[in-house]
Amino acid sequence: MFKDISIDELLPLKKIGKITVIDVRSPSEFKDATIPGSINIPLFDDKERAEVGTLYKQISKEAAQERGLEIASAKLPSFVKEFNKLKGDKAVFCWRGGMRSKTTATVLDLMGINVLRLDGGYRNYRNLVVDTLGALEVNPDTIVLNGYTGSGKTTILHRLEESDYPVIDLEGLANHRGSIFGQIGLEPHNQKKFDALFIESIERLQHAPYILIEGESKRIGKIMLPDFMMEKKNQGTQLFIEIPIEERVNNILEDYQPWDHEQECIDSFARIKKRIHTPIANEIESDLDTGKYFHAVRLLLEYYYDPLYDHSADQFDVDDKIIIKAETVNEAVVLLKDYLAKRYNEKVI
Repeated sequence: MFKDISIDELLPLKKIGKITVIDVRSPSEFKDATIPGSINIPLFDDKERAEVGTLYKQISKEAAQERGLEIASAKLPSFVKEFNKLKGDKAVFCWRGGMRSKTTATVLDLMGINVLRLDGGYRNYRNLVVDTLGALEVNPDTIVLNGYTGSGKTTILHRLEESDYPVIDLEGLANHRGSIFGQIGLEPHNQKKFDALFIESIERLQHAPYILIEGESKRIGKIMLPDFMMEKKNQGTQLFIEIPIEERVNNILEDYQPWDHEQECIDSFARIKKRIHTPIANEIESDLDTGKYFHAVRLLLEYYYDPLYDHSADQFDVDDKIIIKAETVNEAVVLLKDYLAKRYNEKVI
C-alpha cells in the first residue's frame, strides 16, 4: 500500500534531488501553476477532466468516479509505462490529494511501482508558499542595478549568474521584461508560479553576503512583488549603469527581435501612443509599420522611456548613486565585478 508524505517532508528531498515529483493533474492545471521542478504525467487530459467534473457537479460523485475509472483504465498501459521510465523515489500529487493522486498511487502500487502521495496535494503546497511569503525576510545585502531602458541590466545579471554570483532575476521569475512591450515573445507567469520560483530563489541565497537584483517597480507584468522585497530593494545599494544610447538600442533589438513580432510591437505601442507628443508618436508608428526598428526604438527611448526613468530616479539622493559608466554590456560586467570584489573583499570570478 502506498504511503503519504507531507509537504514539509517532500521539499527537502526534492531540493537535494532525492525524489522525482510528478503532477498528475491535467496539462492546463500544470501550466497554470505547479511545484517547481515537477513533471507532468496527467491522469486526465483537459477535456476528460472537464467531463468528470461536470458529472461530479451535475449528477453525483459516484457517476464521476465511474467515468473517471473508465477513462483511466483505457490509458493504464501507457500511463504506467511513463512512470516506469522514472528512476529512484517518486511522489505524486493532484489538486488536494484526492481521487487522481489516490488512483495513480493505487494503480502503480498494484503494478509494483513504489510511489508516495503528497498529503493535501498542490493546495497544501500553495498554502505553504503563502505562509512563507508572509514571514520571509531577506538576510543578505541588496545590490540594485538601475539604468535607462536598454542598459543591459538583465543581461548583466545573467552574465554574473553564469559566474556564480548571487543573482535573483525578478523579470526571469515573472517571465516578463517589465514594460508595456515586456511580454513580447514570452508567456508571462502568473502570481502563483512567480511566488513559488521567488521563494526558491530567496531561500537558495539566504546565506550569501549580498544579492544582485534589478531595480524593478512593484509590478512586473501582472505579478506583484512582495512588500518586503520592495523595502529591501529601496534600502539597498543603488548602482546606475550608464551605456550610450546607440548601444542601448542595439541591446533592445537583440532582446526583443521586433521583426519576428511585428504585430505584437504595433499593438503594444498603441497602448502608450497617447502619452507621446503626437508628431513623434506618428513617426514611431510609421517606423514600426515599415520595419525601421532602430529609429523607432531610439525615439521611444528619447521621448518616452528616458523621461519616465528620469522622473523615477529623482527619488535617489546624489550621495546614494554609484555610477558604472561603460561603452558596452561586457565592459559593465567587468566593472561591476571589480566593484563587488573591492566592496566584499572577494576575488573577481
